Amino acid sequence: MSTSAATVTVEGVHSFSWPTYGAFAAFALLLVIAPGPDFAVVVKNALVGGRRYGRWTSVGVTASNAVQGTAAALGVGALIVASQPLFEAVRWAGVVYLCWLGVQALRSAWRGPAAVPEDGEPVGDVASRWVRWRQGFLSNITNPKVLVFYLSVLPQFLQPGSSVVHGLALAYTHAAMSLAWLFLLVATLHTLRAWLARRRVRRSLDTLTGVALFGFAGRLATDSH
Repeated sequence: MSTSAATVTVEGVHSFSWPTYGAFAAFALLLVIAPGPDFAVVVKNALVGGRRYGRWTSVGVTASNAVQGTAAALGVGALIVASQPLFEAVRWAGVVYLCWLGVQALRSAWRGPAAVPEDGEPVGDVASRWVRWRQGFLSNITNPKVLVFYLSVLPQFLQPGSSVVHGLALAYTHAAMSLAWLFLLVATLHTLRAWLARRRVRRSLDTLTGVALFGFAGRLATDSH
């Protein structure tokens, strides 16, 4: 077998390098595990509503990653970043939204945690799960830095002339890794639910989460692309 075994050739497009893909996956893993606004939002909702709410929030985050990754691969993302008014509108919408979530977390810390069933899973309806999904989605889709990440990082792991499919494969890999990591985070919080249910612990975590959300909002407000 020749050295071309390290690549997969698709008719009509350039070869796809598996070593390059592996390098991207390793790089993406480091980015995924670094705490950010999405991490804080998932923790907030997992503390409020247990594993189910945490998972729905995680799915919302991942859906947003998929949307932004698709936009970047198709070239739409570049138009958004190039349009300064549109970019700024999205950025400030993200700042306001993260501040609002931060206020919610601090309010929960002030009032004290609401009662949660012993199994850590609230009795929620479709509407409440939709709210958690929406919070995860909006916390990510209103952060244009995620779109800038896809536009700046993906090309570095694509060979000259790579097809849109290759870009989508990298973007969706990042989204899938993010979902797996957030699900692991939610599962970890679930195993610690007895300790987290303590009033002092919950109020402290709500406070830290609220402060973190304000911090991420401040960083988003002061950063420039």
